[in-house]
Amino acid sequence: MENLQVLIIAYLITVNIIGFIMTGVDKYRAVQGKWRIAERTLFAFALLGGGMGVYTGCIIFNHKTRTLKFMIGIPVICIIEAIIILYFI
Repeated sequence: MENLQVLIIAYLITVNIIGFIMTGVDKYRAVQGKWRIAERTLFAFALLGGGMGVYTGCIIFNHKTRTLKFMIGIPVICIIEAIIILYFI
């Protein structure tokens, strides 16, 4: 059971770091006028447990902050994920 908890925590940390980095890369590519990461990919990472990483990346990199589906949708995903995690604790 303890190993499962460690794996879940490691997974959540990893997916949040990846989501954060992806948001930064997408912002960089947007500024450079290059190929972008699809919004659905960022949302997928949020849904897979990386909501805090994606949202923090949006705020830190000032990216997608005018897009309501990101500024409302990602926090809603984070709240739902937090409720699920608290339920299992």
